[in-house]
Amino acid sequence: MDRLELKIPPVLVVALVASAMWGVARMTIGLDPAPWLRIGLAALLLITGAWLAVAGVIEFRRASTTVNPMAPGDSSTVVDSGVYRYTRNPMYLGFVFVLLAWAVWLAAPWTLLGPAAFVAWMNRFQILPEERALVDRFGDDYRAYRERVRRWV
Repeated sequence: MDRLELKIPPVLVVALVASAMWGVARMTIGLDPAPWLRIGLAALLLITGAWLAVAGVIEFRRASTTVNPMAPGDSSTVVDSGVYRYTRNPMYLGFVFVLLAWAVWLAAPWTLLGPAAFVAWMNRFQILPEERALVDRFGDDYRAYRERVRRWV
């Protein structure tokens, strides 16, 4: 399983999970919420997710470090400003919100397994290897940041 570490781009994982969620929604019984509630909640979650992801990219750009999730060892600094004061993974957290928005839009309870599966995959195959690479690269600076700021929220 270690061969999967840092191999699948997170955006592709989101697309695969979203596709699976769509399939699950088509095969299971859905809910019938009021359209205004479904659309409103989905929009709120989508906007929140997009904001988190973009805010994370902006902070990485300000720090002149890589946004390539496949090469965490190429990072030039530990980014701890902006949204990174509250979460170590705002881009991934943003993706979770986007998947939650998709689940609300699909209105099928079983689709909520999608965001949970995404978090499990990311923790094991993306975030843990990233954290190892960042400890190797930045040592105590990254360890101190990791102690101050939670992985997700």
